[in-house]
Amino acid sequence: MPVTTCIFDAYGTLFDVAAAARIAAKEPGREEFAAKWPQIAADWRSKQLQYTWLRAVSDTHIDFWKVTQHGLDYALEAAGLSSPELRERLLSLYWELSAFPEVPAMLAELKAAGLSTGILSNGSPEMLNGAVESAGIGELLDAVLSVESIGVFKPHASVYAMVEDRFGTTPEQVLFVSSNGWDASYASRHGFQTVWVNRAGEPMDRLPSDPQFTMSDLTGIPELARTL
Repeated sequence: MPVTTCIFDAYGTLFDVAAAARIAAKEPGREEFAAKWPQIAADWRSKQLQYTWLRAVSDTHIDFWKVTQHGLDYALEAAGLSSPELRERLLSLYWELSAFPEVPAMLAELKAAGLSTGILSNGSPEMLNGAVESAGIGELLDAVLSVESIGVFKPHASVYAMVEDRFGTTPEQVLFVSSNGWDASYASRHGFQTVWVNRAGEPMDRLPSDPQFTMSDLTGIPELARTL
């Protein structure tokens, strides 16, 4: 059954999650932060993800914006930084994350081929709308799906089922793309055809299912979708 719908994770897949810290590090007067920003960005992202998993398995859901703040607070404390102004600046920049360079053309090519496109993300609706608007890709997406409508984070199976409910597809008609190996793995287990966008060349997580395809960026997605 051919693919009719291409669904993307948001943070790290379409949007560069390191952009907020990278931009702040270049601003005047942030020499101490500039020396530590790569580790802070990595810790921020790591804790952000870990907190979603822990809240999903413990049934203690809060929205992704609060999780994002908690992750940043941990990262800054671990780095020995306690500036409220820096914290607020980083959080404000997170609402304006840039899309990776290939994203607009890739989405436009999918739309030109007659495929439906969408986002499926842990992000809150407000966060996702801000990122989509900042990147200027709203007209290239048919839907932006947030886990807030069901109150549990990925990789809970009910999250992936949101795609079928919204687009009226079977799992086999969906190509799901994520920069998170664990996300692609559980989407594959759900029945989607999956791509892991492994920009950093990381090893695959040892999980129940593996993604069918691995790419280093998103440029090859339209060609792959045409062949499935």
